[in-house]
Amino acid sequence: MPNRRVVAFVIALVAVGASCTPAASPSASSTSRPSAALDAIFAAEWDYDMEEHPVRASLRGDRRHGDRWDDVSPAAFERRHRHDVDLLARMRTIDRATLSPDSQLDLDLFIRAHQLAVDAHPFKLHLLAMSPLDGVHHANEIADALRFETLKDYDDWLLRLRALPAHVDQVTALLREGMRARVVHSKVVMERVPAQIDKLVAGEPDASALFKPLTRIPASLGDADRARLTQATRDAIATAVVPAFRRLRDFVENEYLPSCFDQVGAWQLPDGEALYAFQARRFTTTTMTPEQIHTTGLREVARIRREMQRMMQVVGMKGTLADLFVMLRTDPRFFFKTGEEILEAYAALAKRIDPKLAKLFRTLPRIPYGIAPVPPTTAPDAPTAYYRPPAADGSRPGTFFMNVYKPETRPKWEMTALFLHEAVPGHHFQIALAMERKNTPLFRQEARWTAFVEGWGLYAESLGEEMGLYDDPYAKLGQLTFEMWRAVRLVVDTGMHHLRWERRRAIEFFLENTPRQEMDVVNEIDRYIAWPGQALAYKIGELKIRALRTKAEAALGARFDLRELHEVILGGGAVPLDVLERRVDAWIDAKRSAR
Repeated sequence: MPNRRVVAFVIALVAVGASCTPAASPSASSTSRPSAALDAIFAAEWDYDMEEHPVRASLRGDRRHGDRWDDVSPAAFERRHRHDVDLLARMRTIDRATLSPDSQLDLDLFIRAHQLAVDAHPFKLHLLAMSPLDGVHHANEIADALRFETLKDYDDWLLRLRALPAHVDQVTALLREGMRARVVHSKVVMERVPAQIDKLVAGEPDASALFKPLTRIPASLGDADRARLTQATRDAIATAVVPAFRRLRDFVENEYLPSCFDQVGAWQLPDGEALYAFQARRFTTTTMTPEQIHTTGLREVARIRREMQRMMQVVGMKGTLADLFVMLRTDPRFFFKTGEEILEAYAALAKRIDPKLAKLFRTLPRIPYGIAPVPPTTAPDAPTAYYRPPAADGSRPGTFFMNVYKPETRPKWEMTALFLHEAVPGHHFQIALAMERKNTPLFRQEARWTAFVEGWGLYAESLGEEMGLYDDPYAKLGQLTFEMWRAVRLVVDTGMHHLRWERRRAIEFFLENTPRQEMDVVNEIDRYIAWPGQALAYKIGELKIRALRTKAEAALGARFDLRELHEVILGGGAVPLDVLERRVDAWIDAKRSAR
C-alpha cells in the first residue's frame, strides 16, 4: 500500500473545470414547476425514502437518521412494498394534462421507478442480502464516507455501532429465509465472504476501519468528550461489533454456504427465466430480450476484434490477437511496481485531462472530485476501479477509487480509458451535473438509471480520441480493450444467467477476447454471477448514446454542435434510454425548424 504522504497528495481534490466559468445549466426549467400538490408528494416521498434507508441518507449527506441502520426485517420489506403499491395508485389519479411538460416527465419517471420496485418484489431479490460486493460486512466503507465534525456525528456513529448486532441478525434472518425459499447465491461467489469478514474482526479495536473516525476527532469537542467517545467506541467494537461479525462468519461458513447453488446462473432461482428477463429490461431500460442482447454482444465482440487487429498493424506487431493479449498481459513495461506509482500516475492524468474538457462541454460541474486507493480490506475482491458520488451537502467530494492491490497486475494501457469512465468526463461529470440541477425534485437529481449512467461512462471513454488523449497507440488499444470488456459482458452475462453457461466457459470467453489478467477476469465474472443483469447496462447504454449522436450528425450536418449535444444529453439528468431518445429527437427537430 502507498505511504501516507503519497495518499495525502493524491487525494487532494481536483477542481474540475477550475479554469473555466460554468455556463448556466440547460436543465434549469424555463417553465413553471409542478403544482404545489405534486411538489408536496415528491418532497414527502423523498423524506420517507431517507427515513426508510438511513444509510443511503447518511451517504448522501442527510444526517437526520445517522444513528440507525436500514430496517431489513421481512415486515419492513412488506411494509415498503404496500406503500409503493398504494403510492402508485394515488399517482395514477393525477391529471397529466394539467402539468407542464417538465412536470409530466417528473411524474412519469417517478411512477416508472416505483413500478419497477413493485414488479421486482415477487422475485424476492432482497433475500440475497449480502455478497462479496455488498452487504453489512462493508460497513467499514460507510465509516470512510461519512462526515465526522460535530459531537452528534460521533454520538450517532457510536449508536450505529451498538445497533450493528441487531442489524447483522436481521441480515442473517433474511439469508435464512433465502435458504428456505431457494433464493440463494452461487457457492463460488459466497466462498469469498468469510475471508472478508475475517479482516473486520482481526486485530485490536483501534485497528478497525470502524474506529478510524475516532482518530480524527476535532479538538473543538473538548477532552472529556474525546475521551468518552474514544473509549465507548473501543468498547462497542470489542463487545458488540466483533462478536456479531464472528457469528455472521460462522453462519455463512457453516450454514449458508452448504445451501448455495453449486452451479452459476439466475436460471436456478425460483421463476429464474422470468427474473432474468426482468433484470435485463430493468438494467437496460429497453424491451430487449436476453437472446437479443446476447446476439448484440457477439456482433460487438467481432467488430471490436477487427479494430484491435487494425491497431496491431499500427504498433507494428505481427501474429494473432492472442499473441497481442499475451504481450499486453506480460510485458513489464506496461505495469506498475508500487501502489504509489499508480496513484501518482492518475493524479498526473487528471491534470492533463482537466483543461481539455471545455472543448467538448459547455457546462462543467462545480463539485470537485478526489482520487484514493480502494480500501485494503476489500481490494482483493474489488474491481479495477469505481466511483463514489459526492455528498449532496458538500461535505464529501466525488471520489475515484483506484485498486492498487497487486500493482504488478495493473496495466498502464488501461489508465486513460478507466479514468475517463470513472471520473471525468464520465461518472463524476454526469452525476455532479445532475446533483447541481436546480428547480427539479431531489429524486431526479439522485436518479441512477444504470443504462444511462454506465452508458455515458463507456461513451466518455471514446471521447479521449477527440481530446487528443490516445496519442499513444497502446492507450488506444486500452480503450478498445475496455470497450471489448463491456461487449463481452453482454455475452457472458446472458450466457450464464440465460443460456446456462458454466463459469469456466464465461472466464475462457473473456480471456479469449481481452488482455485482462485472469485475476481481474475471475473477479469480473463473479461480479456478474452475484448481480444478474447489471453488467448489461454499459454497452446497451453506450450503443444508444452513440446511435443518437450519429443520428444528430446526419440530420444536422454543418449545424451539428457536439458541445450542444452533450448539453442536451446531460442536461436532463439520468433518464431511461427511451426518454433520452425523445429528448435528443426534440433537440434535432428544434434545430431544424430554427433555419
